[in-house]
Amino acid sequence: MGQKGREISKVDKKWVLNELRKAYAFEWVVHYYAALASQIVAGLRTPVYEEIFEEAAKGEFEHANKIAKRIAELGGEPPETMAEIEKLASFGKVNFPNDRSDIKGFLKIFLKMEQHAIELYDDLAQKTHGKDLVTHELAEDLLADEVAEEEEYENMLRE
Repeated sequence: MGQKGREISKVDKKWVLNELRKAYAFEWVVHYYAALASQIVAGLRTPVYEEIFEEAAKGEFEHANKIAKRIAELGGEPPETMAEIEKLASFGKVNFPNDRSDIKGFLKIFLKMEQHAIELYDDLAQKTHGKDLVTHELAEDLLADEVAEEEEYENMLRE
């Protein structure tokens, strides 16, 4: 971040970087699990859900890249190891259904992930409102995406 950017920011840079690193890590975890789900899901509608999970993985990867860009702008670095990513993501263990055709089981896991992301970005947006416009805007954009994705998973669970 440049000199003027630092001058106008009214939020603790260390705190913002920590929160962004957590968000980056969480997006990577969701990206990984969505990519994995696209490879292991089974059943009659496998091609449909492979595509859904592949698109989810791409979306989470894009989110991670946006967050990484903001981290760099603030003079920080994203986590470097998968162990650090897993620890920072703080989501816990993900247990996919043993029955790989249990689509609702997969969807419930991703719904929980979206809800976790909504809480994360809502908190970040609220705490940066009027203090760090760039991070606030990023959090709002990501929040909007996650809210839409939550609704999609809820709708799929009703099918």
